Amino acid sequence: MFSMFSLPTPLSFSLATFTLSFSRFPCRMISNAPATTVMSSSNCFGESPISLLERCKSMYQLKQIHSHTIKMGLASDPLFQNRVVAFCCAHQSGNMDYARLVFDTIPHPAVFIWNTMIKGYSRINRPDMGVSVYVLMLANSIKPDRFTFPFLLKGFTCDMALQHGKVLLNHAVKHGFHSNLFVRKAVIHMFSLCGLVDLACKVFCMGDAWEVVTWNIMLSGYNRVKQFKKSKKLFIEMEKRGVSPNSVTLVLMLSAFSKSKDLDGGKHIFKYIEDGTIEPNLILENALIDMFASCGEMDAAQGVFHNMKTRDVISWTSIVTGFANVGQIDLARKYFDQMPERDYVSWTAMIDGYLRMNRFIEALALFREMQISNVKPDEFTMVSILTACAHLGALELGEWVKTYIDKNSIKNDTFVGNALIDMYFKCGNVGKAKTVFKEMHQKDKFTWTAMIVGLANNGHGEEALAMFSSMIEASVTPDEITYIGVLCACTHAGIVDKGKSFFAAMTMQHGIKPNVTHYGCMVDLLGRAGHLEEAIQVIVNMPVKPNSIVWGSLLGACRVYKNVQLAEMAAKQILELEPENGSVYVLLCNIYAACKRWEKLRQVRNMMMERGIKKTPGCSLMELNGNVYEFVAGDQSHPQSKDIYAKLENMMQDLIKAGYSPDTSEVFLDLGEEDKETSLYRHSEKLAIAYALISSGPGVTIRIVKNLRMCVDCHHMAKLVSEAYNRELIIRDKTRFHHFRHGSCSCKNFW
Repeated sequence: MFSMFSLPTPLSFSLATFTLSFSRFPCRMISNAPATTVMSSSNCFGESPISLLERCKSMYQLKQIHSHTIKMGLASDPLFQNRVVAFCCAHQSGNMDYARLVFDTIPHPAVFIWNTMIKGYSRINRPDMGVSVYVLMLANSIKPDRFTFPFLLKGFTCDMALQHGKVLLNHAVKHGFHSNLFVRKAVIHMFSLCGLVDLACKVFCMGDAWEVVTWNIMLSGYNRVKQFKKSKKLFIEMEKRGVSPNSVTLVLMLSAFSKSKDLDGGKHIFKYIEDGTIEPNLILENALIDMFASCGEMDAAQGVFHNMKTRDVISWTSIVTGFANVGQIDLARKYFDQMPERDYVSWTAMIDGYLRMNRFIEALALFREMQISNVKPDEFTMVSILTACAHLGALELGEWVKTYIDKNSIKNDTFVGNALIDMYFKCGNVGKAKTVFKEMHQKDKFTWTAMIVGLANNGHGEEALAMFSSMIEASVTPDEITYIGVLCACTHAGIVDKGKSFFAAMTMQHGIKPNVTHYGCMVDLLGRAGHLEEAIQVIVNMPVKPNSIVWGSLLGACRVYKNVQLAEMAAKQILELEPENGSVYVLLCNIYAACKRWEKLRQVRNMMMERGIKKTPGCSLMELNGNVYEFVAGDQSHPQSKDIYAKLENMMQDLIKAGYSPDTSEVFLDLGEEDKETSLYRHSEKLAIAYALISSGPGVTIRIVKNLRMCVDCHHMAKLVSEAYNRELIIRDKTRFHHFRHGSCSCKNFW
């Protein structure tokens, strides 16, 4: 019946097939000595050792009985030896090392006792030892029986199943147990466990009267390899055959429908509970909440939650996660605060919810609460916190997180390494990002991509391209995100021809079809180099509809090269796609102001007022001594506001002596020149710089994250600050990084 299997492993047994060493086990010497006669029922115990073993409760008692039996010269009785081995292998307090010592004294162990040893090793999760006993059994010419393979396969881990599964299946066929029900069930379980679900399915399809447990094993196998459509198909077949599902079946199917966001399938399962076919329990109700929450049906999830007789931390976490995922973060927090107990999963779920809503400061504040509550985070929590640090530019806190990971032995895997690289790059610390990369033992394509994108965004275009070459040499296949980084590197380095070559190589060499983002990168590359007409041709000939990012790249180039005609066309296209995009109006006004087209400027401003479009206020974030400070243009709410503005005034006087002259070309308010200059002085990054100068020591790097593109005046001022005060300034604005050192910027005045 197993003829359909054409497995590559030969049926003939070879010790070389198994890689496990026998060094732990002394070779058995099968002697020809006659078996010891059976013990008499009368001895110094007052009853036979066999009957004492039947009432034995612990290894201590067993050793006492065994010791006295040895003294009496009765310990070599085969029945007694078998009972000792069986106790050590099967009892909760049994000891497999002791079982092995006794086993090795048995001259001719029957297949039953070999099976007992194998079953014992499965019980203590040592399938490798079970395989070694099986190999030794064959070496002693003992044939397996119908119990051997179920006992052996039951304890297999995924790795063991992958390593030995096919060989043992061939052995089962060779010894004639391929049609045995228990052997088949064990094989199905083994293949499902290690992800070889198609093989498990072949064995499964050979039977036609499987009980619900075996159906569940198959469903679990499909879920494990994320083949949720096959899980659903199998469940439908199960219903057709009249096999009644149990609560485990429903949990498995709810999990599949949750992952695949199949609400109709989930509702079908819910009917089994609603009509009373299956009695609800805590695990089943938790699975229901998770399914409804994953499908965005929070009213239904709440209904299940509030009707539960008993709730655990999983119930609460599922409802918190559900509300966080649908954007109702405040309601998620309300449930989170009501939780009677929280584990690290609960805290991480709430932190991730804040990240999803770009509420990074609140995510960090919640992490501090987590520490106060003495809940130890795991690697997923740390990745979330590093992500928050990256977005806020909070390098000091990011450094603390790295130290915390190292000191508390938190799993520092590839995901954590990638998050560290991303954090360092987004905080402008290129050197530390490189160090983390070099120290990582395992790197995936996301690691390489993070390096390429990070180097490109920080103005290290040539290094980014060199990193891409190293990635290819390391036989790591790039993806579409990698190529975005490569094209950005060409843009920042001003390498137009290379950029064109890489764009072509995407499809020719790696079969990656360019998407709208890649075309946007090409428009940006050409636009920054002044090839505006060629950039227009790229847009016109795109096989996909250009989005606002593509047109925005062209509009940014028009600002630099003061091409009013193309700017108007690009702005018109963006506003058709996003009528409420305030930044487009602002950028167009800046272009008109720079070109002294005052009438056009007034028309755009009137249009903004008529449509209720408001300019997004400039906001800058800066970390100092582990705290993140927020500055808004013209704001005076900071506790040290007077000191900040006083420092700002002194700073401007110093910079004027160094050659600073306010650039009001991008101020399009109907103000006098003096008022325009005053407006410039209050920009958020200037306030942040002033605060950094009065609050940090000499030589400390100033790191700022701004929500908008830096204006020309602030950019010019930052260059002068870096020279006059001998400070390095790293400012991440909406478009790129600016590393200011000794009076110059890494962007080379193009941003």
